[in-house]
Amino acid sequence: MTIFAVTKTIQIMRKAILVISALAALLSIPAEAYAQKQTGIVAHRGFWNCDEAGHAKNSVAALRCAQEAGFWGSEFDVNMTSDGELIVYHDSDVEGKKIEEHPYSEFKDFKIANGETIPTIDQYLEQGKKYPETMLVYELKPHSCGEVEDRFVEITYKKLEEHGLMDPERVMFISFSLHMCEKIAKEHPEFTVQFLGSSKNPEELAKMGINGVDYNHMVFTLYKKWYRLARKNDMSVNAWTVNKDGDMRRMLKLGVDQLTTDNPLEARAIMKDMKITELK
Repeated sequence: MTIFAVTKTIQIMRKAILVISALAALLSIPAEAYAQKQTGIVAHRGFWNCDEAGHAKNSVAALRCAQEAGFWGSEFDVNMTSDGELIVYHDSDVEGKKIEEHPYSEFKDFKIANGETIPTIDQYLEQGKKYPETMLVYELKPHSCGEVEDRFVEITYKKLEEHGLMDPERVMFISFSLHMCEKIAKEHPEFTVQFLGSSKNPEELAKMGINGVDYNHMVFTLYKKWYRLARKNDMSVNAWTVNKDGDMRRMLKLGVDQLTTDNPLEARAIMKDMKITELK
């Protein structure tokens, strides 16, 4: 073999090594690096963390502020009284009275931080339907048993229908109740239904017909494969409640569809800094 031939062979081998190395590097990139560059901001319990809302979580004013600010979605918590009234309130009790065990009359005069009374679902949805572009992220709080939860879900359907909001383009459902998530997913598969708990991985949920996850942001750190499992099963991915700069950046880099936060303006600024498109 001539010196020229040897030199040519070495050059070819070097090029082959470079190509192989490049392919190996490409294959080693985690799935997160391919994440979409757009995310929707969900104001947790509305955009309550501002003067205009009176810093009142789950208030009608907080929903209005989220709508006016143009965030993709506004999350709110719903409980059911013993006489079947749905009220927008996070905790399962009000001043020691368990909501599920008492009639609405015992809660109707209770004032929240900005002076509003606890909103009924009717009052809340009246405001909700004024801004069709704002997704209403409807959280059904767990109740004592399946029978009560079934009633809760049926009343939810009825109320949404009455307000013209039984529409997957307007409302999505989230819950820590696996029973209610499974029920809604089975009866209305056209809606996005996200399970909030971490007792089931995405693959298990997908087999139950549930098409979304809404995990605490730390779950994605503890169970690194769960994001990929969710994507493998074509699931919607949300993360809650992401309030710190570093955590927001980590979830946005991961590529979640929605970021639920008490600090939506900060999330907006971080997304702009990261050149991630904010869905609206």
